[in-house]
Amino acid sequence: MTDAAQPGAAATGADIAAMPFEAALAELEEIVGRLERGNVALEDSIAIYERGEALKKHCETLLRKAEARVEKITLSADGRPRGVEPLDVDR
Repeated sequence: MTDAAQPGAAATGADIAAMPFEAALAELEEIVGRLERGNVALEDSIAIYERGEALKKHCETLLRKAEARVEKITLSADGRPRGVEPLDVDR
């Protein structure tokens, strides 16, 4: 268990903002597991829930940034690559 997921750990935005996606997601999964097991005191549950919310938002932001960077290759009529364009995630 990471120190940040410990009850009473400081849930600063700076430590979360510096986390890579994989680390933030792993900590979020750990928090969800602890809350689902229900063996956490009420005050600690509230604190780790709030940290989980911050981690969730951070993960969503990182995913949106990654999606914006993804490009799809466009093909010409003869099937040859002709360039790239932004990925349309709504399709």
